Amino acid sequence: MTETMIDKLPFERSDPFDPPAELGSLRETAPISRLRFPDGHAGWLVTSYALAREVHADRRFSSRSELHHIIREVGGQAVPQQPPARPGMFIGMDAPDHTRYRKLLTGQFTVRRMNQLMPRIEQIVAEHLAELRAQGSPADLVENFALPVPSMVICELLGVPYEEREGFQRDTSAALSLNKSFEEIRAAFERVQEFVADLARRKRVEPGDDMISGLIATGELTDEEVANMGMLLLIAGHETTANMLGLGTFLLLTRPDQLQLLRDDPALVDNAVEEMLRYLTIIHFGTTRTAAEDVEIGGVVVRAGETVSISVPAANRDPERFERPDEFDVTRSASGHLSFGHGVHQCLGQQLARIEMRAGYAALFREFPDLRLAVPASEVRMRTDMGIYGVHELPVAFS
Repeated sequence: MTETMIDKLPFERSDPFDPPAELGSLRETAPISRLRFPDGHAGWLVTSYALAREVHADRRFSSRSELHHIIREVGGQAVPQQPPARPGMFIGMDAPDHTRYRKLLTGQFTVRRMNQLMPRIEQIVAEHLAELRAQGSPADLVENFALPVPSMVICELLGVPYEEREGFQRDTSAALSLNKSFEEIRAAFERVQEFVADLARRKRVEPGDDMISGLIATGELTDEEVANMGMLLLIAGHETTANMLGLGTFLLLTRPDQLQLLRDDPALVDNAVEEMLRYLTIIHFGTTRTAAEDVEIGGVVVRAGETVSISVPAANRDPERFERPDEFDVTRSASGHLSFGHGVHQCLGQQLARIEMRAGYAALFREFPDLRLAVPASEVRMRTDMGIYGVHELPVAFS
């Protein structure tokens, strides 16, 4: 296979709901391509579904953060590699460390336990929709619904006082910004870590019925490990779902035919959630792995030490896996999409996210049958400046 060298990762979108067109072209002509990282490292970009699954599942590709070259500039700086993952930050580790940390959380995120949370999640959704109604039209759906619902859910699960949310939400936003300096981003992460570390210290004195208290009770973790695991869950637990709720609502409001199908048959909500996860793919930079040894894949040899960026948005639009992939269809079975990853690092909280989205969309469109955009679609501000894609605000109107 002829090696194609790309100077930088394409991420400029011509449509708010579609990945960059260049990714689709690469998927057809060179599903694994040479990619020049911002620091000059010659790595690889994977754009096909089959190769994305293969890299995610192959243990010869490491998740250790300190091995990865960074796919994008950070605050205008070409940072060569990430630092080693802090104790407890298992997302940037391989076995056996990743296995040990993840095992301590697996029981917290079973399908059965997540389903048991459904009544409380539905209650939280209902309360925020009532507040949205009371505030009146027009309103920002992100501020009044999409962000506070998953924030309250993850706060209750972790034992985080909800009244303290403004601080960690502000710092989380700064940590995920593409425009902040490297120093600002690091400082924001450290503030979130210290917030959770302080909470863990309090939980050691007065434990509760929550995940952080549960992690402490295992007796296997230091305060630093508990703080970093809690930070990871806190950031992932509200930023991702909040952006799916906001962006998914924006999509449905611009696809009245699909929204009507969902209104006519509320049972389609499960399909609709999976299709939105596939179609929108808010992790718009994809995931990263680094070859621990020479690996042949897709007709090329990835050398030890070379970093591979996996474009999940491109993989989720692969026509070899999904029929008519560029069409949004709530009747489609989109199972098998890669929005939660694949392999041993597949997202632990995926069932929680699904339940929150099902409850959120179902209630929102039931309680607000005339929900509509309050501004032209072209005026909605997209999160192209953030590590997790979505909308900054979503002005909506209703009667």
